[in-house]
Amino acid sequence: MEWWLLLIIFVVFLLTVLATGIPIAFGMLFLNAIGAAIFLGGFQTGISHVGRVMIDNLTNYALMPVVLFILMGELMFKSGMAPKMIDVIEKWLGSLPGRLSLLSVGGGALLGTVSGSTMSSVVLLGSTIVPEMEKHGYKKSMSIGPVLGSGGLAMMLPPSAFAVFLASVAQISVGRLLIAIIIPGLLMAVLYASYIIIRCLLQPSLAPAYSPEQIHFKEKLLLTLKFVVPLGSTILLIVGAIFFGIATPSEVAAVGVVWTILLAALNRKLSWQMVWNATMATTRISVMIFTIFVGAISFSQILAFSGVTQQMITWASALDIAPIILILVMMILMLGMGTILETGSIIMIVSPIFMPLIYQLGFDPIWFGVVMLLNMQMATTTPPFGVNLFALKGVVSGDTSMKDIYVAGLPFVACDWIVMFSLLAFPSLALWLPTIMY
Repeated sequence: MEWWLLLIIFVVFLLTVLATGIPIAFGMLFLNAIGAAIFLGGFQTGISHVGRVMIDNLTNYALMPVVLFILMGELMFKSGMAPKMIDVIEKWLGSLPGRLSLLSVGGGALLGTVSGSTMSSVVLLGSTIVPEMEKHGYKKSMSIGPVLGSGGLAMMLPPSAFAVFLASVAQISVGRLLIAIIIPGLLMAVLYASYIIIRCLLQPSLAPAYSPEQIHFKEKLLLTLKFVVPLGSTILLIVGAIFFGIATPSEVAAVGVVWTILLAALNRKLSWQMVWNATMATTRISVMIFTIFVGAISFSQILAFSGVTQQMITWASALDIAPIILILVMMILMLGMGTILETGSIIMIVSPIFMPLIYQLGFDPIWFGVVMLLNMQMATTTPPFGVNLFALKGVVSGDTSMKDIYVAGLPFVACDWIVMFSLLAFPSLALWLPTIMY
């Protein structure tokens, strides 16, 4: 059978599984068992192979940061420290144009970074901050758009659980990828904030000014020292330790968890119930992510056993087109997949197919990892079928149409495209920091 036909069969099977409502991770494990039975000689052999893959890869030390980063985030939120930090940041924004829109971008980035799902952060913000903005007279373009944009920052700033997950699946350096996303993520944040401020200055009616609660400078400074500096120092500790080679991502993530627990104790927010709730939430998210991870790894092995991977590389190498064209084709495919799949599922499907091609074409895998993360986030917010668009529609007020959501999200998608083309034109935006790491 031709390799391309076999690849189509694999992908169609996965999409069929998705359509039935069965979790795609379990569908992929089933496909892997069937593939192993066909290409390795028997169903029992196939089941044994999947079992060995699960054991070998779930004991992978590189996966440890995923659990610890998620636990750290859950402790921040379950203890109430993260919401407090967001409140303090709001007080510093004062009368800045579009202050609540700016807050939703920053808060969404923090929430999504530690929640493990950009969709869940969009839903939470859509049901909490959006009504608050509408109460103050914000138009839909300034209340809905920033919430959609915040998901991109969640994925593109460390400690990003999805970045760790992608690095583990693609078998590239976790630390280098976490450092590589910093400049693109900050560039996105600057573009989002600039758009919000400039648009609100040109059209003040989009975000009417109102008088926030007046707080003395000294009180704001004390609140900042109490709630912002400690949690901010946690992020700086993680980035700094990885960058300077002081500790591995797993080690620094463990230190981050311990530090967060100490901060909760100092703020008198530490309790057995809080730790239990954070642990259970972390367990649920981690089990989901690890199941997807095992499915992705075994899927890549089935592609290799069937000969699809090698024949695909041979075919791509023989094409008489610029390699960047293949990158653009990959991006278009991921954008299409983002209309029906969550980010973790996209990583699971495309990494085993795309990464061998990236190595063969001579592109830096860290750079492509950054491009993949940004591309997948863009897919979830790109009209007309981005999954986050429909997730947000389910929680906003009934008078908000899909057209309102499309129009509100487009400027932030445009900002993402600016960053994407910048990464394609200047790979050093992603690679400069990793090259000077210790």
